[in-house]
Amino acid sequence: MKLNRTAKRTVDILKLVSKKPDGVTLDEICEKLDMPKTSAYDIATTLVYTGMLHVAREQRQRYTIGLTAYRVGINYTNNLDFISVIDPVLKNFAREVGKTVFFGVRSEDAIVYIRKFEPENPIITTATVGTKNPVYCTSLGKAILAYSDEEEQQEVFERLVFKKFTERTIDSLPAFKEELTRVRERGYSLDARELEEHMECVGAPVFGPDGGVVGAISLSSLYKPTEDYEALGHLASEKAMELSRSLGFLGNIS
Repeated sequence: MKLNRTAKRTVDILKLVSKKPDGVTLDEICEKLDMPKTSAYDIATTLVYTGMLHVAREQRQRYTIGLTAYRVGINYTNNLDFISVIDPVLKNFAREVGKTVFFGVRSEDAIVYIRKFEPENPIITTATVGTKNPVYCTSLGKAILAYSDEEEQQEVFERLVFKKFTERTIDSLPAFKEELTRVRERGYSLDARELEEHMECVGAPVFGPDGGVVGAISLSSLYKPTEDYEALGHLASEKAMELSRSLGFLGNIS
């Protein structure tokens, strides 16, 4: 199959810029994508003209994702009807396990709770839809970051400022990296009373059709010494994979 080089370069630029919330310079585009400066400039200028990219005209121009690209993404999400896929599954899951179930996504160095489902007799949790918490002390954040690519991980690592919420909160980058390794080994993540002293959570990643992490689910409840958190973790992992399959993921995680 013959690919159009300009079209491919255009897509590569959009993908690169989409991963850089603070923007990318033309020199960085050329370096990362091994692209001639004249070609990169022509493509970037066209993308800015069409609204696919936005350029901040500072001392060194930085390109970020534009409004048109955002609208295209929203249309894709609407067509996929992502929320209608996960909502009934997680609603039933909360009832089955008797725990509060969250679905969250990463926003820079934090996670945002975008869905919340409670069992019939819920334990009150402080997290609500729309609130944010750090990636390093939440099961959602750990699950998402553990399965993100190295470049995304590095971007998050550079932003992190560790704060102790409880005596168990991870408070250093080396310790956090070790924790992410353990998450991948287990297949699920733990918030072992790291954000709130009385709450313990397990989490697992959800993947999209392209194999990328689209978010994570978590089970949250009051800490109980007698609770089998390993079993809960495997349960969360199985349900997360069920969701991933529903969204078109065909691969396997390792």
